[in-house]
Amino acid sequence: YGIHESLSPSLDRQPAMSGGFEALSLCQEDVTKFLASATHLGTKNCDFQMLHYVYKRRSDGTHIINVKKTWEKLLLAARIVAAIENPADVCAISARPFGQRAVLKFAGQTGATAIASRFTPGTFTNQITAGFREPRLLVVGDPRLDHQPVKEASYVNIPVIAFCNTDSPLRYVDIAIPCNNNSIHSIGLMWWLLAREVLRLRGTISREQPWDVMVDLFFYRDPAEIEKQEKQDAEAAAAVTEQQQYQPQEWGGPSIEEGKPGETSDWGADPPVAAAPLEWGA
Repeated sequence: YGIHESLSPSLDRQPAMSGGFEALSLCQEDVTKFLASATHLGTKNCDFQMLHYVYKRRSDGTHIINVKKTWEKLLLAARIVAAIENPADVCAISARPFGQRAVLKFAGQTGATAIASRFTPGTFTNQITAGFREPRLLVVGDPRLDHQPVKEASYVNIPVIAFCNTDSPLRYVDIAIPCNNNSIHSIGLMWWLLAREVLRLRGTISREQPWDVMVDLFFYRDPAEIEKQEKQDAEAAAAVTEQQQYQPQEWGGPSIEEGKPGETSDWGADPPVAAAPLEWGA
């Protein structure tokens, strides 16, 4: 009993992953982003392995995710990604259309390899495949939809980091980041936060200044909305060009009020009398 009593206070005083340093703590601005993008809203179903990430359950049955644990697991994932010497050895995959743009942006910012389309079976296991890869780390947007790369990663001993909802299966997942992976804004925000923390740990950007890359660049955009926006921009540009084309221009000549030297500006006066013709034969 004495050993147990002496060890229990020390275990209780151990700081959390984000509570040891002030720079790694969750700030109010990030909490606002979490709440605005509905990152804390889970589903009505909950996997037994995701229960300790759930804060409570609402009256309508929706599970609420603890955003503090989301932030701690995000920092852990960022430390793992930053520990890879070659950034290209990190493979980011998203089969969901909502996360494909975020995956491409994440790969562009961190130097990772992105697979933002259909995953070809055998990419990690079959060396004859044209797109054969041997990554050291795998980051997926949804372990349910991306089950094929997660399963192949287990065959070749590749660690897997996954953004998991409350009903996501955690089989073959090493690091689960609890979040709402069904929302367009939530999944874009999570990839943006992961890229920002990786760059901060690498020393590329400073923690004292905000990141100049906006989170809107990681959000999914509907192709119909993009086409509509481009059409409106083209119409606005055509209207400006047409307005400039019919605008009167000043050529720099004398105005009517100035007149020419020797001419009268009084239009009501009598016209000047013409001089008598010269007689050349006189």
